[in-house]
Amino acid sequence: MNKVYVVGIGPGGAQQITPQARAAMDQAAVLCGYTVYIDLVRSLYPGKEVFTTPMTREWERCRRCLELAQSGRTVAMLCSGDAGVYGMAGPLLQLGPEFPEVEVEVVPGVTAALSGGAVLGAPLMHDFCVISLSDLLTPWETIENRLLCAARGDFSICLYNPSSKKRAGYLRRACDILLREKAGTTVCGWVRNIGREGLERRVLTLAELREETVDMFTTVFIGSSATREIGGWMVTPRGYEAKA
Repeated sequence: MNKVYVVGIGPGGAQQITPQARAAMDQAAVLCGYTVYIDLVRSLYPGKEVFTTPMTREWERCRRCLELAQSGRTVAMLCSGDAGVYGMAGPLLQLGPEFPEVEVEVVPGVTAALSGGAVLGAPLMHDFCVISLSDLLTPWETIENRLLCAARGDFSICLYNPSSKKRAGYLRRACDILLREKAGTTVCGWVRNIGREGLERRVLTLAELREETVDMFTTVFIGSSATREIGGWMVTPRGYEAKA
């Protein structure tokens, strides 16, 4: 069967892999993905053939995945979170016309904005934006403009890829941009190792967030002007209480 499933496996824990994603991996003869993502499910499929590449070789990974499918194999391309949110669904579909005999099916997963938000409470109850701070593929000037526009629109904001060894100061830079439009007392939060061993969470202010040290396994949430800390939870009211 000439088919590729582009599978979102959620944040990492087996309990957060959807039945649809599990069924796609069950049917696949080959599992493809970034090495870390394959490792997350390797114990579930010890006998499966795998093809992995390190970070920054996504295009090569997608092409190989389609080549395997074109040869008659059923392949699952694994992505953390959701396959269409900073995942491989886009590149695979971009390459798809070069492999007209291959059918591609995108299988959704639980992205970090949702799984991390659940750990913190309800930070995304109203309109929100998701922005990656990685400038590997997006110029920093574009990221800065998006942060500023989101702050001016008073959205709740979820930040992916907030920091790395090469981008150690990016979260602070982002906070400085947001502080142009948001109060330092704005309720924020972060979650590390969502759905995995070593889960950590913290609710804090935007001013405090500016001084935090986080890593690539952390997802950051910045509240709107309406967001409150209630009983240790981060909550963005939608307005039901006013209507009532």
